[in-house]
Amino acid sequence: MIDPLAEVVTLLQPRARFSKVVAGAGVWRVRRSHAGQPFYCVVLEGECCLTVNGQPPLPLQQGDFVLIPESHDFAMTSVQPPPPRAIDAAPVQQPNGEFRLGDMEGPAQAMLLVGHCAFDAPDAALLVSLLPECIHIRGEQRLSTIVQLVSGESRAQRPGREVVLAHLLEVLLIEALRSSAGTAASPGLLRGLADERLAQALRRMHEEITAPWTVAQLAKQAALSRSAFFERFQRAVGVAPMEYLLRWRMAQAKHLLRQQSGVAAVAEQVGYGSASAFSVAFTRHVGVPPARYAATQLSGLPA
Repeated sequence: MIDPLAEVVTLLQPRARFSKVVAGAGVWRVRRSHAGQPFYCVVLEGECCLTVNGQPPLPLQQGDFVLIPESHDFAMTSVQPPPPRAIDAAPVQQPNGEFRLGDMEGPAQAMLLVGHCAFDAPDAALLVSLLPECIHIRGEQRLSTIVQLVSGESRAQRPGREVVLAHLLEVLLIEALRSSAGTAASPGLLRGLADERLAQALRRMHEEITAPWTVAQLAKQAALSRSAFFERFQRAVGVAPMEYLLRWRMAQAKHLLRQQSGVAAVAEQVGYGSASAFSVAFTRHVGVPPARYAATQLSGLPA
């Protein structure tokens, strides 16, 4: 049985790119804007709050893990945040390499491992659109074990620390994606897979990407009426069923074109009856014809 999440994660190619330990004491706030870069935070000790893209503050506690696949504006604060107009002091690097926020002398009320990861897939934006806006994990034993390993490695000054930490964080990212399939997640593929009825339709789309699926046929796979399936799918996944299928076909098409597959062969492998129909759909969705996309991928030039 094909696992849709495994396919998306494999194409995304997650990689930990940067991390640092930050301690917060007293009243503090740090705000950042990262133009869509994936951001993660592991709460090593204590508690704090996270606000993402203007959403209500999310309380975080020890052992929590947060992944924002495409962050823009976010703020980390103490549990009692400073006034909105207060000036935010920049983090101060300590002799041990950690960064300090708020009170420089008092005991830390929060110890965080924060950083940016990267999705190395050239079509990462297309795949990220299938994920929830914010992934928050709490109370998962497997994830907690990895967080403990990350915590210990991030504080140690042992040889190979950065290499080991990078690999642990990659495992953490993948485990977080697997663990977050729940009804509390924001709309996306993970929430859809948590719904047994929708999961059946999603798996069939991935197993038989070339099939001429219709909403009615997918609703039958989910054992739902057409209207009930359409509404339930859009509410859980965040897009209509046919839009999801189109995005997945385009993601697979870009992957195949990078493997030097011909346009006609790719069209057949992603469910199009002709190269011309595929070219029209690909150009409309990606912005360039498939032949040009393939050529630029091989040459390394921008499309």
